[in-house]
Amino acid sequence: MLKIGIECENLEDPKSRWGIGKITLNLLKEFAKNPEWQKKYKLYLYFKSRIPNDEVLKSPIFVKRVSGFPSFNIFYHILMPLRAMVDRVNWMFFPAYQLPPLYLGKSIVVLTEDAYYEYKYGTLPFRYKLSYRIFTNWAAKFATKILAISETSKKELARIYKINPDKIFVNYLGIDTLPFFAQSFEGRQTQGNYLLFVGQMFPRRHAKETILAFEKLLRQSSGQVLTEHSNILQNVGMSELKLILIGPDKYPDLIINPLVAQVNKQLGREAIVHKDYVKDEELVELYARARALVYVSDREAFGLPPMEALSFGVPPIVMDNELGHELFEDHAFYSKSGEVDDIADTIKQALSDDNPSAELRARIKSDGSEFVKKYNWKSFADCWFQIINEK
Repeated sequence: MLKIGIECENLEDPKSRWGIGKITLNLLKEFAKNPEWQKKYKLYLYFKSRIPNDEVLKSPIFVKRVSGFPSFNIFYHILMPLRAMVDRVNWMFFPAYQLPPLYLGKSIVVLTEDAYYEYKYGTLPFRYKLSYRIFTNWAAKFATKILAISETSKKELARIYKINPDKIFVNYLGIDTLPFFAQSFEGRQTQGNYLLFVGQMFPRRHAKETILAFEKLLRQSSGQVLTEHSNILQNVGMSELKLILIGPDKYPDLIINPLVAQVNKQLGREAIVHKDYVKDEELVELYARARALVYVSDREAFGLPPMEALSFGVPPIVMDNELGHELFEDHAFYSKSGEVDDIADTIKQALSDDNPSAELRARIKSDGSEFVKKYNWKSFADCWFQIINEK
């Protein structure tokens, strides 16, 4: 029986489970569903401070280790690799982009170009930049396998980290279907009058520009700014339209809440709502009833929220780039850039009843949930365990 270690610190705070937390949790859930895998593999889960209360983590099929040490760096780079070597694991999975130099065994490390651009050009504190610089490059050089989550990302990783492409395997993420599809789709029958933004708000995801683009649309629809689109906007209920943003503000100066308050004051109503976090049940309702999801990002390795929106037949608005077309093909509205005017123009397209916008919305509503089925966590887990068996 092969012993496989998995770093699970990213699961400890349910409110912070974005990309890597979803990867880890869904891999464990797929393993728990598969008795054949359980006969072949023993999974060792390494936590920093505590084991969260998820039902799957209560299962005795996992061996759980808790360091109890509060420092992430000491846990990640010293205690965890030493414990894994004591446990004599055959493989370790590091979903958080970094490979500890003390770990000398076989490893799979998730890498995205985001980590590279953050330490090169980002606004993170120096200690985070230094950590990314050292340990993502260490992973690029010494990990047994690198997991990329799209073909576009694989090409970029090979270029910027100078990795042999043969070392990188592509494993598309799955679209969360629980509790999404456990509920009926009756919520889609009564469409809400709002646009949705979901995700951590980094500058590259243009949450600020999305807010300003939304403000511009409302001013155009009210006649404060007359444009060729004013007649279109007046027909889609713009006077009551809202923008709902879900996710923490990751801008260097925490600009989102002040900007929301300022725009709402100028508009004379609570047109924009921001919440750092909502429970899954509320997120389901928000996705299912949205008119469109705005997620215009300069770069992503994948980007789950637009796919999750598409699974409900809700049109995603994404950046017009190689990754967008790789993932969404003709099931999205594409913004030329992250500039306010371009985002505003693309939202207009997504709301317009003119052809071909109406035809695209109809296709997304009818085919979206079927289109995203190829992105599922079972396929992700199948590929992951196949890699484990190759060496």
